[in-house]
Amino acid sequence: MTTAIIADDEPHLLEHLQDLLAEVWPQLQIVARAANGTQALQAIEQHQPDVAFLDIKMPGLTGLEVAQQTMKAASPRTRVVFVTAYNNFAVDAFERAAVDYLLKPASAERLRSTVERLKAALLTQHMPDLSALAQLLQSPTRPSATKPTLRFIRASRGETIYQVPIDEVLLFQSDNKVTLVQTAQHEYVIRTSLSELLAQLDGEQFWQVHRGSIVNAQAVLSAQRDMMGNMALNLRGLRTQVVVARGYQALFKQM
Repeated sequence: MTTAIIADDEPHLLEHLQDLLAEVWPQLQIVARAANGTQALQAIEQHQPDVAFLDIKMPGLTGLEVAQQTMKAASPRTRVVFVTAYNNFAVDAFERAAVDYLLKPASAERLRSTVERLKAALLTQHMPDLSALAQLLQSPTRPSATKPTLRFIRASRGETIYQVPIDEVLLFQSDNKVTLVQTAQHEYVIRTSLSELLAQLDGEQFWQVHRGSIVNAQAVLSAQRDMMGNMALNLRGLRTQVVVARGYQALFKQM
């Protein structure tokens, strides 16, 4: 039986990932859960799992530091999947270093892809080169040469097509079979899905906060949480609030 540990300092994200894994990979046995990097490293050393799902930013040791120490072991066997809340340069680094990653909160569809890659990897002796990943992450603000970002959006309003500067967009929101593009002055429509947009947007500027919403982080004025733990954003130039799904609330925990 394939074994795994999962590590995240956000309890509800830990539960979310474990529930999804039970759905898409029922044969996987979770042998330990960790709330920080130190616990994660101890769990790996104790259980020698086949797979470790590691949050990148954790107290103690980061997920990258845990993975690096794991790879230095006398006979490393644990495959690493990184988990991150930020769709930015780090994601490109993971791809280029041949290490899989999950963007929080993971979707069942994306996790199925990860599981297939893991199953294939577990059949080989090849281990990912984490030194290459570490080198790439030393300059997190350097733009990716392989991932151009959008500067304009061609969107319609009525019968007219407009070229909207990307910096003017406050919010992208799914609406039935189209995506709404909201600026401070107007609302436009495009037929590009949010998943397609994410691949073209600057991840440091545009953050997905819900399965159906992407916000311009530069327009965020405040984040409000109610007594039930629900969160909503106030954006500069937008009258209505934007709901933040629980899996994305970690993006705003310092606000």
